Amino acid sequence: MEIYLDNSATTKPYEEVIETLGSTMRNYYGNPSSAHSLGFKAEQKLREMRTSIAKSINASSEEIIFTSGGSESNNFLIKGFAKPSSNKLNADIITTKIEHPSILNTFKALEDSGIKVAYIDVDDSGRIDIDALIGSITKDTQVVSVMHVNNEIGVVQDIELIGKLIKGKSSRVKFHVDAVQSYGKIFIDVQKSNIDLLSTSAHKIHGPRGVGFAYIKKGLIPTSLINGGGQEKNLRSGTENLAGIAGFDEAAQIVFKNQHENFNKVLEVKKYFIEKLKEVDGILINSPLEPYFTPYILSVTFKGVKGEVLLHALEQKGIYVSTGSACSAKSHKSSEILKAIGRSEIEQVGTIRFSFSEYNNKDEVDYVIIELNKSLKFLRKMNKR
Repeated sequence: MEIYLDNSATTKPYEEVIETLGSTMRNYYGNPSSAHSLGFKAEQKLREMRTSIAKSINASSEEIIFTSGGSESNNFLIKGFAKPSSNKLNADIITTKIEHPSILNTFKALEDSGIKVAYIDVDDSGRIDIDALIGSITKDTQVVSVMHVNNEIGVVQDIELIGKLIKGKSSRVKFHVDAVQSYGKIFIDVQKSNIDLLSTSAHKIHGPRGVGFAYIKKGLIPTSLINGGGQEKNLRSGTENLAGIAGFDEAAQIVFKNQHENFNKVLEVKKYFIEKLKEVDGILINSPLEPYFTPYILSVTFKGVKGEVLLHALEQKGIYVSTGSACSAKSHKSSEILKAIGRSEIEQVGTIRFSFSEYNNKDEVDYVIIELNKSLKFLRKMNKR
């Protein structure tokens, strides 16, 4: 038996996506930048997919720049607009304490280079202190970056409200949203939410790895992260990954077609999982059934065990989970997100993230709970020796 509950790290690609990858590589192998007919054919295909992707967030095709994924998009969009100001008292760029490593580490690198940074606190559920966020914005602020859905605990930020308040304070500030965990699962309208910059990744929605897109509002021009042949409006050089983009577009079409149905299905699985967790002793749920938490992520702290040890115990039973962000899971560092919501060092070490897709069901949950209880009983007994 194989039960995959690590969908926030990556998802199983749809069969249609795999077929699209192959057919695109066979039929559109020309370089979109080439002047011959095969190049024109590939360029036309690229143009069609850019338009299709743009519609999914209520953007125009000229506002979509294809990248290698979420981490590149985050780096590109933040570094592309962050510049040091003369006033060292005010923050040049603002984010929160529970962002993805590709944001937090980018901010830290920029901070080391002399750019003034502000990190906004969150409450014990992970929700942003919006008053503090808006209060930190000054005439020197260039970018505010907020993750829509947190990758570890699944808390959902109200980006529509945040966008409205940011623009009410300063129309000059660029509002960046890391939508890697929300794109395709929660509807996003960049215009309605006053979003200037947005990052996504294909492999979080059953698409291929190594492809994503950056949304850049018309009229904004970031500094390029990759220089070269001038592809993607001279903003992201390098031959476009046409097959990957085609796979992304295919996955996007499928998830948006089934978005409402998938959301409700996953919500029922999470509800059932939390109900069944009542049969497990010594736990702390970090992702409760609240409207401001995504149904796709369930973070649970298990007292008296190490999460990594429990992870491998479950793996032996065919259950695949995570201890947190896949981008830093092997670094053995404590979780900045769990720390920010008040979890102790011991609680951080004992935390497991279960993340769902529409492929999961209640029968799988029943099996997981049985094996969880067995593993916890054994590990806690061993730890008492």
